[in-house]
Amino acid sequence: MCKDCGCQEALHHHHAHDHGHDHHHHHDHDHHHHHDHEPAINIDLAGKILAANDHMAAHNRMWFSEHQQPCFNLMSSPGSGKTLLLEKTLTWFKEHEPQQKIKILVGDQQTDRDALRLKQASYSQAAIKQINTPEACHLDALMINRELENFIGTDQAIIILENVGNLVCPAAFDLGQNARVALLSVTEGEDKPIKYPTLFMQADLIVLTKIDLAAAVDWKRPEAYRFLRQVNPWAPIIEVSSKTGQGLDQWFAFLKQRSLQVKDPVFN
Repeated sequence: MCKDCGCQEALHHHHAHDHGHDHHHHHDHDHHHHHDHEPAINIDLAGKILAANDHMAAHNRMWFSEHQQPCFNLMSSPGSGKTLLLEKTLTWFKEHEPQQKIKILVGDQQTDRDALRLKQASYSQAAIKQINTPEACHLDALMINRELENFIGTDQAIIILENVGNLVCPAAFDLGQNARVALLSVTEGEDKPIKYPTLFMQADLIVLTKIDLAAAVDWKRPEAYRFLRQVNPWAPIIEVSSKTGQGLDQWFAFLKQRSLQVKDPVFN
């Protein structure tokens, strides 16, 4: 998709040096200026990469809209419980709504361990695929775009993107999702939202995970909520334990309510 605008080249070939002139000169001029222009070039390059990504994300969003596919982008640090939450999600749909199609793209730098876990919890209407990002610390819109025609297809499925575990980079790259979900485990402490605010301030839902361990790690609920509301005053917050089942009904209700909004514009 988007062959004419050069999104793919901008995203993955931004290092090319096409200056339109011969590089065989010997640089005899004085270099005592210490290349003071380089920071501006780097800033401009970053802007171009993000602009190209946003353009591709718009294509993805259009695809999801045309095919009535609600798309959720799950973001958090490593070990916060994304995969276990998705295991419980697949198990719930298998037991309660086995005709609901779900397609999950799992992002990791290496291995397919999480995808294999999810496949064990999967069912006939669910499909799981691993995306490895060997040197990247996030999924980007082009990675998702490549999966639209073959893996995601045109079925009215719930699409879930399990982003690479990272509190910084994934927040910068729009994937074309309908909803951003930020997970924060009680084992990470209370102050992550103010230390890494961008991910949490953009979230449409905040899921506090491993809530069954709150007492064991001396998690301070009022302080955690104060920091969360400092960066995001409006997003719903749910407390979840995938081990005990606490809060899972609220998570399933969010998925279904957002899915209904996408499938039936009357509810938007």
